Amino acid sequence: MFEERMKMIEKNTSGINHKIAVMSGKGGVGKTTVAVNLAASLAKDNKVSVLDADIDCPNVNKFLGINERFSASNERIMPVRKYGMGVVSFASLQESDDQPVIWRGPMLSNAIMQLLEQVEWGESEYLIVDLPPGTSDAPLTIMQMLKPDGVVIVTSPQDVAVVDARKSANMVMKLDIPVIGFVENMAGDVFGSGGGEKTAKDMGVGFLGRVKLDSAVSGSADDGRPFVLDKSAVSNGFGEIVKNVTRYLKKKQLP
Repeated sequence: MFEERMKMIEKNTSGINHKIAVMSGKGGVGKTTVAVNLAASLAKDNKVSVLDADIDCPNVNKFLGINERFSASNERIMPVRKYGMGVVSFASLQESDDQPVIWRGPMLSNAIMQLLEQVEWGESEYLIVDLPPGTSDAPLTIMQMLKPDGVVIVTSPQDVAVVDARKSANMVMKLDIPVIGFVENMAGDVFGSGGGEKTAKDMGVGFLGRVKLDSAVSGSADDGRPFVLDKSAVSNGFGEIVKNVTRYLKKKQLP
């Protein structure tokens, strides 16, 4: 059964050229911020799909200002369109934002597999997956079923966040999936700076860049509009992160 579902998912996602997972060791470090803005940046010049794989607390719709529920065509789930992207989030199945999902691990994993199987993904250059935090059943299911081309690890500068980010990176490596690199979020006077970069160097993986703690970033989530769509210093800085991700993927394709 497991192998059959893997084949079905592989077939259903075969029109996607690059699959990138965005991961963090703990919640609240800005993983969804990075995932949404990475997707929105890439969507300026490419066809992009986004999967919010956090079934417990799906936040991608909130970050993109999406209130629509899924539509269906020939018993297939059609992604919601926003900012030129096809967006798939469990939030589009919920009656309200504060409705809890009280499921055990196997049910969460099955829900993720059903989305991968039943969504009409079509063709796109990139699929950005916003993983749930941690290293438990749900992210493991995505890694095994989707087999991403690489994973972006997001951390804030504090030691407690960095320790958990290392755990996530080690999990990815044990599954023989490439770590594209670390992004350090919320850098600045409040939380400090440099923890993510040092960790990337210690682990022998790339440092993709840092996102400064800025009102343009925090306000974008409330506005439902990715900050990279507007001109600002933090938007320009995030452009370097996007370049580093795409540069990595191009290198991986070289013979």
